[in-house]
Amino acid sequence: MKETQHNPSQRRGFLKQFLTGAAALGAGMLAKPAVVAAAERLASPDISEADEWFKRVKGKHKIMFDVTEPHAIFPFAWPRIFLITNGKTGTPPEECGVVVVLRHSAAAYAMGDKLWEKYKFGEFFKINDADGKAPATHNPFWQPKPGTYKAPGIGEIQIGINELQASGVMFCVCDAALTSLSATIAEKTNQDAAIVKKEWLDGLLPGVQLVPSGVWAVGRAQERGCAYCFAS
Repeated sequence: MKETQHNPSQRRGFLKQFLTGAAALGAGMLAKPAVVAAAERLASPDISEADEWFKRVKGKHKIMFDVTEPHAIFPFAWPRIFLITNGKTGTPPEECGVVVVLRHSAAAYAMGDKLWEKYKFGEFFKINDADGKAPATHNPFWQPKPGTYKAPGIGEIQIGINELQASGVMFCVCDAALTSLSATIAEKTNQDAAIVKKEWLDGLLPGVQLVPSGVWAVGRAQERGCAYCFAS
């Protein structure tokens, strides 16, 4: 497959940078709890519907993809491959249950283009555009142009979030990650954390369900009979 974002060494470098940043974030949260607390006070829309949302997981074959980091095209390629290969063994997409959990730094993929442009998510999360030449200024997996993503021997692959949703794939995003990440960016840009988080929540992609945390969602998906797959 055409990998459009990082090679292995770049991934390792990003992971090291993110873990370092996460450690700093943890220290910051302890040192300045009011910053995060302000965001946490904001009521998260639709989060109470998360359990009901998981009841929609149906199908003969069910799987959950745990997406903790950008991991190039793979968080979106694997769900499509699951559907395609199940089709080859006689199970159509409508009889498969697929859940994608966007958590940790992968939470950026749950948000629309305006937020990517305003908060420079491509630079902040080290996510390149589809050509892999520069930091993304928009969500590279939301409504990609036809032919953007191709695989050797297969041709064009439809791995946009909207394309996967049209095939029945369900996406959710971690509220805990949005809280911490928005508070971090708010502090860096001298903004109110609650206001930034509200803007992020308002800018979630259509059809993406907000869940209390990514690990909560991983547990709920498995309770609904989904096999676990780490999307890397």
